[in-house]
Amino acid sequence: MNYFVIADPDKCIGCRTCMIGCVVAHSDEDIFYQNLDEINFNPKLSVIKTKEVSAPIQCRHCEDAPCAKACPNGGIVRVGNTIKINEENCIGCKTCMLACPIGAIDIVTLKDVDEGKLCFRERMTANKCDFCIESPEGPACVNVCPTKAFTIVKDEDIDSKVKNKRKLAIL
Repeated sequence: MNYFVIADPDKCIGCRTCMIGCVVAHSDEDIFYQNLDEINFNPKLSVIKTKEVSAPIQCRHCEDAPCAKACPNGGIVRVGNTIKINEENCIGCKTCMLACPIGAIDIVTLKDVDEGKLCFRERMTANKCDFCIESPEGPACVNVCPTKAFTIVKDEDIDSKVKNKRKLAIL
């Protein structure tokens, strides 16, 4: 089973620290020393806020990965226990956005791609949570959230919660 991160809307205060942590974790350079117009602020999750509730929306790394099935170019692939964007293959067609059952995929602009070649200097690509698979510290959103609203969900967590619900159901 794929791991994923889920947020408790009762704990989320809508501060968007998770989005900033995500951008910092995925930046090639130290963004604190860059000019504001040079920063590609493309977090791999988004925070939805209403009057009543706020909650981050991010990829659940679905077992059947409808986004990957819908992609015509192999731009979304399974890597271990996660579903990942393969930017080289993504053509920015938005099919994955339509296929995602929770709306966790955005299309973002990559700037200065293929610089020096006779081509566009910008290109569109899909963007979604990659579970910070490259980071030994784990998902940045989990680590930076001031209210600890995020939880990493694993097989054993689901199994124990289901067993508890079944026990409560027979009472």
